[in-house]
Amino acid sequence: MKIILIFGPQAVGKMTIGEKVGTAFNLPLLHNHVTLDAIWPYIGWNKNTFRLSDQIRMGIFEHIAEDDSHPGIIFTFVWAFDMQEDWDYISTIKKIFNKESQDIYFVELAADLEERIRRNTTEYRLEKKPSKRNVEFSHAELTKSAEKHRLNSYDNEIQEDRYLKLDVTHLTVEESSQKIIEWVNEN
Repeated sequence: MKIILIFGPQAVGKMTIGEKVGTAFNLPLLHNHVTLDAIWPYIGWNKNTFRLSDQIRMGIFEHIAEDDSHPGIIFTFVWAFDMQEDWDYISTIKKIFNKESQDIYFVELAADLEERIRRNTTEYRLEKKPSKRNVEFSHAELTKSAEKHRLNSYDNEIQEDRYLKLDVTHLTVEESSQKIIEWVNEN
């Protein structure tokens, strides 16, 4: 079972790259907005939105972890490295997928802010993520979180056996996903 966690700041390319990697390994993609966009239209953006989203995600993870015939999942999310609760969240995921037959891959994506701002308004992103269609709000959220949180790790901060950090600023989705596919196959 392959559990591929793809994380990085907003608009770095997690979803589009995750789709390509998922196709290569025949794994379903749970991008972070699948659950968020199912909840926020009903209760708005608040702590309960994220709490309910996490409950749904953990329920999905637990179901997959208990099914030995399941191939695994690709999950994309934003990890604020300056927040202990995000580190705890990762620990919870690791505890769920703790069997010897469950391989967890950590893939961190990075890109400069200018490129992420450009990607934030691409047609495909807006099509797939309804909450990003308010472009002014999305832009403000992206730039505010870039100022407020550290959304990429320091060198050697992540101590996982299967960890890849990839700067995708100047890479296409195809180039990025191919590098990840090759790395997963080697590990």
